[in-house]
Amino acid sequence: MPLIAVSAVWAVFWGAWSALLPAVKLELGVSAAELGTALSAVPLGALPAMVLTGRLARGRERRALTAATALFGLTVAGLAAVTELWQLAAGLLLLGAASGALDVTLNLTTGRVERESGRRLFQPVHAAFPVAVIVAAPLAGLARSLGIGVGTVLVVIALLVVATSLSLPGLAVGRGLPAASGDPSERRALWGLALLLGALAAGVLVIENAVEQWSVLLLEEHRDAGPLTASLAPSVYMAALTAGRLAAQALPRVPLRGLYLVAGVGGAAGIGLAGLGGGVPTTLAGFALTGLTLGPLVPALLSRSAADDPTGTLVWGVSTVSYTGFVISPLLVAGLTGPFGLPAALAALGLLGLPLIARFAVIDGDSA
Repeated sequence: MPLIAVSAVWAVFWGAWSALLPAVKLELGVSAAELGTALSAVPLGALPAMVLTGRLARGRERRALTAATALFGLTVAGLAAVTELWQLAAGLLLLGAASGALDVTLNLTTGRVERESGRRLFQPVHAAFPVAVIVAAPLAGLARSLGIGVGTVLVVIALLVVATSLSLPGLAVGRGLPAASGDPSERRALWGLALLLGALAAGVLVIENAVEQWSVLLLEEHRDAGPLTASLAPSVYMAALTAGRLAAQALPRVPLRGLYLVAGVGGAAGIGLAGLGGGVPTTLAGFALTGLTLGPLVPALLSRSAADDPTGTLVWGVSTVSYTGFVISPLLVAGLTGPFGLPAALAALGLLGLPLIARFAVIDGDSA
């Protein structure tokens, strides 16, 4: 399925990139602070691109996704030629824009195909991402251990991404969209719902990003785990995330209201257990529970958004607003860690489950 392939190659880069960062730092001869500043260019490029792409791509999903995927591949290739810090920052700004465009167009296209085919696609498309991250990160580490340079790895990934884009022109998807309502009150209501659902999804992504960024440090510094054991934490979370999405796909359609409750209660309990648990097995079990219960919610929200709004505006809005979770998560955890310490800071993220439980309480049936 081309959409699953796009999600997978997109994740191949991000999984490999995390494993390549130490080599990038070494090759450029920069400090950790300088590298962190350059990396902040990614969200700076992504958010404006998501806003603009969503407006342009609706009704042109196939062409937009093809272009965004190819452009992402080209920006990855561009990083292979970086030799200075300013070049890295500029390249990451462009990469962030391309990645944001790919994010929105993939969701819009998946929603369009779901509506037209009647097939459920969001869960497997989103499940492909964590699987590819799990595979790509150690493969990139292996490439480094064999003496293969960062540039070579990035060029290989870029070719893979561009090759995947060539499969998209044949994707069966219609053209054009129904006329949007001219009633300002209806448009405001639609964007109000997009802001609400996007904010709920952003809370989930805050927790996801926190596990990806801080789980290894938690195990090494607060659970006395060795580097190898600690490095298992993101993979355990990603594997559980995938399992949750595939389970949601395999089961008969679960009402969205039920997923709110599962994610709110399970996500809060899981991240709380991971933060405040006493040992390595308990902490890893907490991360697994977090991924398993939170995993299906964001794809289900996007699927419901696509079904409820054939103009694509709701999917566009939810995709863009939810991305802010990735932006604020590092700052939020860092801010909480100062006064409370990392274990309590991660456990405190369980409070983000409360809005999900509240949403369960106020809606009926399969409403979004």
